[in-house]
Amino acid sequence: MTPKIMIILGSGTDISIANKAMDILDKLEIPYSLKIASAHRTPNLVREIVTQATDAGIEVFIGIAGLAAHLPGSIAAYTPRPVIGVPVDVKTGGMDALQSIVQMPYPSPIATVGIDRGDNAAILAAQFIGLHDEEVHQKIIKLRKEYAKKVIESNENLIQPINRPFIKNDFIRIRDLEINKFQADAENSGCKNKDAEVAIIVGRQNDVVTAKKLTKILDRLKITYDMKVVCPIRSNKKFHDYIKSMKNAKIFIGVSSNSSQVTGGLVGLTARPVIGVPCTNENGDDYMLTTVSMPPGVPVATVGINNGKNAAVLTGEIIGIGNSEMVDLLDKLKDKKINL
Repeated sequence: MTPKIMIILGSGTDISIANKAMDILDKLEIPYSLKIASAHRTPNLVREIVTQATDAGIEVFIGIAGLAAHLPGSIAAYTPRPVIGVPVDVKTGGMDALQSIVQMPYPSPIATVGIDRGDNAAILAAQFIGLHDEEVHQKIIKLRKEYAKKVIESNENLIQPINRPFIKNDFIRIRDLEINKFQADAENSGCKNKDAEVAIIVGRQNDVVTAKKLTKILDRLKITYDMKVVCPIRSNKKFHDYIKSMKNAKIFIGVSSNSSQVTGGLVGLTARPVIGVPCTNENGDDYMLTTVSMPPGVPVATVGINNGKNAAVLTGEIIGIGNSEMVDLLDKLKDKKINL
C-alpha cells in the first residue's frame, strides 16, 4: 500500500522532530514513509525520492531541516504536491532555518510551520488530505477536541491544587462553567459566495493590496473564492458571523499585519486548513513570526511576507491532490513564470 505522506529529514539528527510528526500520524492512522536525504550532500537522492514518491501516489511531503534548511524547497522543485516545511533549531534559535523555508519565491510555496513543530506539520498534512477524505477530516475534528479538553482539564490538574493566601480557586471554577456556543448570524455576514472553495479574510484595509495579488492567481487557477475585510479584535462578532457563513469553504486564507490575529482567530473556528500571509504594516514591521509560531494542535500554513501569490499556488496544490486538471493548471502557471 502506498503511504499518503512522505517525511524527509535533512539529517539523522532531526529524528526527534520527526518523532513528533509520526506520533500524530500514528494517532490519526495515516500511512507515511520516512527517509533521510540532504539537499546539499545528496541532491540526486532528494530528486529520485521525490519524483518516484510523487509518481507512486504520495499526496503530501513534509521536509524537516535546520541551518540553511534548503530541503523543503528542493522537494518542491520536483513535485506538484504540497510541501510542508519544519524548521529545526540547530543554531540561532532556528531563525535561520525558518527564514530559509518560509521565504520561498513565487511560484514555489512551502507551507511553513513553527520551529521544531513536527506535530503541527503532521496535523496540517492530515488537514490537506482531509479535504479529499472525510474519514481523515473527522479524525482531525476529534483530535482538536482532545487538545481543547487538555487545556480545560489543566485548570483542575494544575491550578486548583495551588495553595496561596490570596488565590481564590473557586472563583469561576472551570469545572462547573457552562461554555455556550457563539451565536453567529450567518445570514447577515456580508459574504457574497457561500459556496466558494476558498474564504479570504483580510485583517486591515492596508493588506488588501496583498490579497488582490492572491485573488489574481486564484482566478488563473479557476478557484472560486469569497473575500472580506474584517478584524477579529475590532469586529469580533462580524468575524465569527463570516466564518460561520463560509462553512462550505475548503481552505481559509488569512492576510494580515499587526500581530496576525486573523490567522490565530481562524484556526480556533475551523478544522479546515488555514493558510497565513503575513504582511508588513505602514511602519515597515512584518508579522511572520506571529503567524507561523502557533501552539500544538492549531497549525497555520505560513508563506512568505506579502507573498499572496504563493498562498494562491499553495491553495491550488492542496486542491490538486487527486485533481489532475488542477495539476495541469499549476504546471502551466509555473512554466510561464519560469520561461519569462
